[in-house]
Amino acid sequence: MPDYQIPFNKPAYIGTEKQYVSDVLQSGHQSGDGNYTKKCSAILEQALGVEKVLLTTSCTHALEMAAILLDIKPGDEVIIPSFTFVSTVNAFVLRGAKPVFVDIRPDTLNLDEEQLERHITPKTRAVVPVHYAGVGCDMDRIGEISQKYNIKVVEDNAHGLFGKYKERWLGTFGVLATQSFHETKNFSCGEGGALVINDPALNERAEIIREKGTNRSRFFRGQVDKYTWVDIGSSYLPSETLAAILYAQLEARDKIQQRRGEIWRQYYDRLGEWTAANEVRLPYTPSDCEQPFHLFYLLLPNLGTRTRFIQALRDKGIYSVFHYLPLHLSDMGRKFGGKEGDCPFTESISDRLVRLPLFYNLPARDQEFILETIIKLRL
Repeated sequence: MPDYQIPFNKPAYIGTEKQYVSDVLQSGHQSGDGNYTKKCSAILEQALGVEKVLLTTSCTHALEMAAILLDIKPGDEVIIPSFTFVSTVNAFVLRGAKPVFVDIRPDTLNLDEEQLERHITPKTRAVVPVHYAGVGCDMDRIGEISQKYNIKVVEDNAHGLFGKYKERWLGTFGVLATQSFHETKNFSCGEGGALVINDPALNERAEIIREKGTNRSRFFRGQVDKYTWVDIGSSYLPSETLAAILYAQLEARDKIQQRRGEIWRQYYDRLGEWTAANEVRLPYTPSDCEQPFHLFYLLLPNLGTRTRFIQALRDKGIYSVFHYLPLHLSDMGRKFGGKEGDCPFTESISDRLVRLPLFYNLPARDQEFILETIIKLRL
């Protein structure tokens, strides 16, 4: 293995994280909903222009909260793209719902809104569009169809914080939306997430579910003289230590986004000629969408070419990775009726997609080495 090592990802480090974590340790309050939890929520609420954002221990847990808030029950159906992370579907399956997998568009790799309507049945309760790579789904069409059939929209916006669709922030279209602060995301506290609540009628119950089914938040606001168990719920509240790390990064969000944008555009601009010569496709961003620069991918001609490409980069000490396997073809997906050919674009793209290193602290010389290595390859 070469000495020159470039990882696929490295969590952003701003420099104020240690100071804020030290503040937490000295404060004597390390459990959640303290000063830094509230600061993070306030930043996100103000930046997105929404009334309520609740930090959670993960995007997975935010999705689970969404399923509880929508009262998803056994026998309900939830429409989900097959090309997504397993958390998107698990949150609803845990409530007894049947996932209905829909194929993706070949251009944006998002849920194909033109296939949505034919998958709706009287049992459909929700649709969960995933903004892949932070590129917005067609939320106009998805919104029209969901209103027509009275089904709820929950945005899985794990990739898309500060991305836009038609000049509107992703995560503000659905009745609920979820965010991720996993270490692979633009802003990270190792593991973390958030639930964006766009229907104020859900605010109070969301607090209860997040606080183990108790009205503890009302107690701390002085609205009740004691708190008790009033609903189902779980422990979805992150510690103040995690919130302190996240706050350091959200505070520097413009700086982080600017640097990630520089890296993303450098890949896009420099690889144009090479991709055209090698039948490789660059990421597609519609004119009405704005990038959050979460990830940069290439679509290779076939699985064999992708395997050779990944190995060629690894031989040079560069780590590139593929992404999701089709959920409808997984062991669990097949139990729900999934079979080959159900989602042909998902099946094809899953075999061909590769992601390049993209993180805030990626040195310019390392990106230059990556680019030079790729441009010399003949597939």
